[in-house]
Amino acid sequence: MKKLVLIVISLLFTNLVLAQKYSSKTGKVTFEASVPLFEDVFAQDGNNVVILNADTGDIASVSVVKNFHFKTKLMEEHFNESYAETAKYPKSTFTGKIISFDKAKLSATPQKYTIQGTLNFHGVNKSVSSPATIYAKDGKIYMQGSFVARPADHNVTIPKMVTKKIAESVNVNYNYVLVKQ
Repeated sequence: MKKLVLIVISLLFTNLVLAQKYSSKTGKVTFEASVPLFEDVFAQDGNNVVILNADTGDIASVSVVKNFHFKTKLMEEHFNESYAETAKYPKSTFTGKIISFDKAKLSATPQKYTIQGTLNFHGVNKSVSSPATIYAKDGKIYMQGSFVARPADHNVTIPKMVTKKIAESVNVNYNYVLVKQ
């Protein structure tokens, strides 16, 4: 799996030698699938790896799914063993493009963009479109945005006894500080 992820990222960025590459190994990704009157279903990963080709707007990220941490260990254990099945699907990936991205137009003033691509979670690819705010400051590129994912779209089975405690749509947020490589 690790080799596959590296191959995908290297194919995506075949012109890295000449391109301006920005990256982060400490990207923050959170998700929430809470419903009213039940315990919060919230997790975060502070070790998301992201690479941006600033010349083309191509972007890729990789999350080790076990790196998502919950408030309670039991919820984390159930997520890893029963829902995400991290022993079988240890990583989640995203490959895509920032639409109409132009690094020359980046400034300290946040600008709105759309990121389109493919999210692979639980072994299933699904198209994703995400509004994002991007700006540059002190030689770094700051990016934050969100999208909605549905467990059913990724063949994640939620046991009937807890279906009312977990939202059908999961809100995913990301926040990256990318530095030039």
